[in-house]
Amino acid sequence: MVSNQVIVDVLAKMEELSEVKIRVYLLDGTVISSEGPSRSEQIKTLLQELENTEGIQRLNGMYYQMVFTGGNLEGVIETAEGEVGKVVSKFATMRIQDLFMQDQDRFDKDHFIKNLLMDNLLLVDIYGRAKQIGINTRASRVAFLIETKDRDDTNALAVLKTMFSEDNKDFVAAIDENDIVLVKELDREDENDLRKIAETIVDMLNTEALSNVHVSYGRVADEIRKVSNSFKEAKLAMSVGKIFNSDQDVYSYTSLGIGRLIYQLPIPMCKMFIEEIFKDQSPEDFDEETLTTISQFFENNLNVSETSRQLYIHRNTLVYRLDKLQKNTGLDLRVFDDAIMFKIALMVVQYMHYMENQE
Repeated sequence: MVSNQVIVDVLAKMEELSEVKIRVYLLDGTVISSEGPSRSEQIKTLLQELENTEGIQRLNGMYYQMVFTGGNLEGVIETAEGEVGKVVSKFATMRIQDLFMQDQDRFDKDHFIKNLLMDNLLLVDIYGRAKQIGINTRASRVAFLIETKDRDDTNALAVLKTMFSEDNKDFVAAIDENDIVLVKELDREDENDLRKIAETIVDMLNTEALSNVHVSYGRVADEIRKVSNSFKEAKLAMSVGKIFNSDQDVYSYTSLGIGRLIYQLPIPMCKMFIEEIFKDQSPEDFDEETLTTISQFFENNLNVSETSRQLYIHRNTLVYRLDKLQKNTGLDLRVFDDAIMFKIALMVVQYMHYMENQE
């Protein structure tokens, strides 16, 4: 729907140049002039008295011209009689008609992209429809998923549209009460640029006092039919990232690592795996000191000296803690294979807890 303010601005500029008053009567009863919109039932009278034609018509000392887009009547333009009024009527009609056509084109593109993301289009229809509405099928695009909790939906959507929809190449829309999708056309397939875009989105929305903002994105799609794959990857990146990288705001599909594999495992298989590793114990049974030691040891790539230094403990104290952990679990974190097994087990436990909370 064309904004009333956009029409007001157009009329004001034309009146300034021509010194001819212009009014636009829309079918819903809105009357728009350079002073702003108002309400009136006059459109009903005009439609009864005017002929259904695209030409200029005289009525009660005024010129009237109907505005059509795609054969559909959008409204009626009113100007004063006289040669200047006739010229202004023609230009005003053309300009308002262009606005409605641009709005219709935007609606058609939005509808097409939504169906594309949801896999509601046949392959043969994708290229034909894209060509029909002027979408470049060979342009590189990537799908971003934006999740913002505790927010004003309208505000977040408006901010993103302001950031990305000006050139009509990008697509922004709310897909549910929590999530917004951005399909962005790219000039370069640079992973660093994608992360910068995602971080910019987080910063901008945080600036607008919107909290808990997370952004994920899929791989670059080099043609239009692959955009839905990028969207699915962005959704997976959001789900996996929130489980295994909850301290981060941006999640990339290509950086999910082993978390992507764990996310595909059925819960019964996860439980079986944890029982095999920890026997009668569980990572939940470990005290805070042990968990902190394990986390720091992994962060320092199994380096005993560096870990003891960062924990402000003697090297022998760290060795004692690792020996105690080995005695309880049978896994020696100083051995690479055991460390890998332990790390995976901790991630599996994270995944199981997340899924339990979701249920």
